[in-house]
Amino acid sequence: MGLIELASILILLLFVILASGVWIGIALGLVGFVAVLTKASVPAGQVLATSVWGASNSWDLTALPMFIWMGEILYRTRLSEDMFEGLAPWLQKLPGRLLHVNVVGCAIFAAVSGSSAATCATIGRISLPQLVKRGYDIRMAIGTLAGAGTLGLLIPPSIIMIVYATATDQSIARLFIAGVLPGIMLALLFSGFIVAWALLNKERMPPPEPTSSFANRIAATRRLIPVILLILGVIGSIYGGLASATEAAVVGVFLSLGLSWWMKTLNWSTFRDALLGATRTSCMIAFILAGAAFLTTTMGFTGIPRALAEWVGSLNLSHWALLGALTVFYVILGCFLDGISMVVLTTAVIMPVVQKAGFDLIWFGIYIVLVVEMAQITPPVGFNLYVLQGMTGRDIFKIGAYTAPLFLLMVVAVAMLVAFPGIALWLPSTMLDAR
Repeated sequence: MGLIELASILILLLFVILASGVWIGIALGLVGFVAVLTKASVPAGQVLATSVWGASNSWDLTALPMFIWMGEILYRTRLSEDMFEGLAPWLQKLPGRLLHVNVVGCAIFAAVSGSSAATCATIGRISLPQLVKRGYDIRMAIGTLAGAGTLGLLIPPSIIMIVYATATDQSIARLFIAGVLPGIMLALLFSGFIVAWALLNKERMPPPEPTSSFANRIAATRRLIPVILLILGVIGSIYGGLASATEAAVVGVFLSLGLSWWMKTLNWSTFRDALLGATRTSCMIAFILAGAAFLTTTMGFTGIPRALAEWVGSLNLSHWALLGALTVFYVILGCFLDGISMVVLTTAVIMPVVQKAGFDLIWFGIYIVLVVEMAQITPPVGFNLYVLQGMTGRDIFKIGAYTAPLFLLMVVAVAMLVAFPGIALWLPSTMLDAR
């Protein structure tokens, strides 16, 4: 049996196992066992033990549970409510008015969360009831929230960036900085879409509310001070060279605990719930990473990644054609898997192809995050769609239809990133290489 045929069989086996409802970590491990027993003459148990230990014994991974815990703590404060009240007076005169709160609020919360689903859920709990109450189009409110929630993956600190950096041995700090400009670019595309929609659909907009005085807007802005200080503490410590990404995650936990105490939402119940929620999420991700590490190692023993890289290289695809094929591949994969699973599952196979094509791995990390963002709003396994289905009770495919324009804007963002790589690479080269 050839290696390409074996790879096809293993991929088919993986989807069969996943379709049966088996946990992703176990499914990856089972496929790894089949691979090592088929083509490699090494003991499967020894490979399992060494690969899992090697994947889990990483100092960089310490940042993962810390950022997750920080997001869980903030989820139980009134931070998102303060953000809505602080932003709303400043957005009243823009076409689309308070619909922009979804985008700006998600962008701000993404800078202290790192999770797409958490960003979508936290901002949605506050913005959706307010937007419906004030007469905004519910389809537009849901669609923009689902799309803007994906900024939680791109704007640092990002959990999926930590996973990618660990899997590819890249700098977490450099990836974080590389995500800033693409995150701003995507947020501006979303806001631009809201402006265009509002100008073309004036009849679907509610009557304008009374304009707030400048003094009232300044007073409302004071409610943004806590989240701004938190962002400065976490991101500023990384960009200023005062802390590594791992150390900044710990800083974020302490600051979020202090913020929760100051808001009088910190008690034993919220502390316990946040800790248990972070533990469950961290263990789930760690389990997936362990299974993926074993599969990655077994793939190396079989020689499949090298064979696939040589096969793709023999096709003589241009950079644009290769990236187009990878984009379609990830979007299809995103219909069945969550973002973290997509990254860890494909790293072993994709990285040899990417390195042979000469792509910068920091740039490619931002590209992958953008494409995975698209997967967050594609049914039937789009996590943001599930979050909004639970909040609104609407059919997941209808929510996906509401989000379709935002999906197309992400395609535009990917094309811009490919055409102008400096969008991702200029800031890290300026801030880090100049030291």
